[in-house]
Amino acid sequence: MHIHILGICGTFMGGVALLAQKMGHQVTGSDQNVYPPMSTQLEEQGIVLMSGYCAENLEQKPDLVVIGNALSRGNPEVEAVLDQNIPYTSGAQWLSDYLLKDRWVLAVAGTHGKTTTSSMLAWILESAGHEAGFLIGGIPMNFGVSSRFGNSPFFVVEADEYDTAFFDKRSKFVHYRPKTVALNNLEFDHADIFDDLDAIKRQFHHLVRTIPSSGCIVAPEQDENIEDVLSMGCWTPVEKAALEKGNTKALWQADILSADASTFEVFHQGVSVGTVAWKLTGKHNVSNALSAIAMANHAGICPQQAIEGLHRFQNVKRRLEKRAELNGITLYDDFAHHPTAIATTLEGLRGRVGKERIIAILEPRSNTMRMGIHKETLGQSLDLADEALIYQPEALDWSLDSIKQNSACNVSIFSDIESIVRKLAEMGRPKDHFLFMSNGGFGGIHNKVEEALQKA
Repeated sequence: MHIHILGICGTFMGGVALLAQKMGHQVTGSDQNVYPPMSTQLEEQGIVLMSGYCAENLEQKPDLVVIGNALSRGNPEVEAVLDQNIPYTSGAQWLSDYLLKDRWVLAVAGTHGKTTTSSMLAWILESAGHEAGFLIGGIPMNFGVSSRFGNSPFFVVEADEYDTAFFDKRSKFVHYRPKTVALNNLEFDHADIFDDLDAIKRQFHHLVRTIPSSGCIVAPEQDENIEDVLSMGCWTPVEKAALEKGNTKALWQADILSADASTFEVFHQGVSVGTVAWKLTGKHNVSNALSAIAMANHAGICPQQAIEGLHRFQNVKRRLEKRAELNGITLYDDFAHHPTAIATTLEGLRGRVGKERIIAILEPRSNTMRMGIHKETLGQSLDLADEALIYQPEALDWSLDSIKQNSACNVSIFSDIESIVRKLAEMGRPKDHFLFMSNGGFGGIHNKVEEALQKA
């Protein structure tokens, strides 16, 4: 079967492409924004990419078109699919119809930590001898790819609450029918899709309604929004997790033993089951690890095995990923695009580097950020940086100047990327840490800064 994918360079759709190819299908795809790491991953696998959307991309008429949720009516290639009566579906529905049947699906949902927790879980299963399948919205460094068909009953999926497609406005995760689920956290996001937090809660409850009574839900002990979701009705056992020891009734607990949270002891039912010591930092990653350990336990992997696997976990690309060290300056790339994620990433880095200078470089690129939904909290999320350089693109719907009054760090606003590059080259000094944060390619700023530092 020839499958053509619209929006193929998105993290989810790129994973779908790799799975379809592994199943023996001919796969092609098109996208408006073709950039690494996804474009590189697809090209390395021999998948033909077409830049831009147009009817000509369908000249070799595919048997099925899988349409990403970023595309809508009026897109020339979408219109051509409809006009030519080519069969089409969504990525989430394709996954459900062709791959998840008869699999033990382990799904990670929540506003933050989905990609990292899913990657941890897939690696724990791998370490325990299970070649699990997975579809993750990023590239786990332990695997080098964002998806795999697998050779075991288990399939790990990053369960996104974003809508499915222009013709299916349900959240993606309702298609997956999981048995084991983590509800990591819940905040307001995706303001382009959801009117308010209650609308997101309803979608999460739709997910809860699909989980069997023989399944398991892992959730944080203190998250009022998750509690609201569960109070709507829950027919599945819930295992709570907490980042504290002793003063909680949570089944899973963690005792953080280092300033950067890179070492922590894990407790199950009040009994120590081992200590994790790894290169990751931040309390958010401790929470992610607890979720992964608890989910693996439900799948039959004992906590000790899970902890042993986590010692060899290498994180995910673009999650505080160290890109380079030049002139004594360390450059990191991170996907953070929500104030909570920005704050937790900075907290982890601050715990690691102590009083050394951190320069945060941010592109407010997500639809929610562009709409100004987070403008009141964005400044505070940067407090642990020493300085923040923020790119304000022309299409931004609000002025970033208000961030200067709401942040404890020194904030500078730039209207072009080249000016940021020059500023960083001028101000950089040994033991500095440049943290780039964006959920897109950020105009290739990473390579530009590296080149500028090499010439300095």
